[in-house]
Amino acid sequence: MSNFVRNILILAAIALVVVVLNLQIAVLTIGLLLRIAFLIAIAVVAYFYWRDFARREIETWPQRAAWVLYGAVALLLVDVGWYSFGHPAGRDALVFVLVAVACVYAGVRTWREQKKLV
Repeated sequence: MSNFVRNILILAAIALVVVVLNLQIAVLTIGLLLRIAFLIAIAVVAYFYWRDFARREIETWPQRAAWVLYGAVALLLVDVGWYSFGHPAGRDALVFVLVAVACVYAGVRTWREQKKLV
């Protein structure tokens, strides 16, 4: 038996157990907890990067540039959280993309401008 067929049979057995025992709510709960854990893991990695590398450099910037960068990052975090838990579609998804692009643009442009000055 190939690995592919064996893995498909394992997935089918798990799906059968979920359906027979009526565990759909448990699966949805586990999915929500995994989504939250993933967002927390991303936040922890970003915090460690900021603490170890970026904080000392950003402290040397003018106050306006630091506020722009931190504001862009904060708005991007709110935007990603809204997307993760709201599941927007249509115009709301377009707004998510536009806000994310604007935040990334503001952050990258501020970072590059400050790199030029150093």
